[in-house]
Amino acid sequence: MNEVRFRLEISVEEYLRYYQGEVNSVIVTMAGGKTIQFPANALQKHVDQFGVNGSFRITFDDNNKMINMERISN
Repeated sequence: MNEVRFRLEISVEEYLRYYQGEVNSVIVTMAGGKTIQFPANALQKHVDQFGVNGSFRITFDDNNKMINMERISN
């Protein structure tokens, strides 16, 4: 299993683009320039009145399929 950690700061207005289906995936550039892409619907359980903010961890299987996304801090 592999995992990545990153920070997101997505405003409510920006999140609406994901929610309304205008954007299907999220691309995050981490420190060091590495990027990951994951389905936008993974953000759904992490949105609040301010958008999506905090540090997150995504766990992938050996085929790089996302298993889980969790908030690890605000």
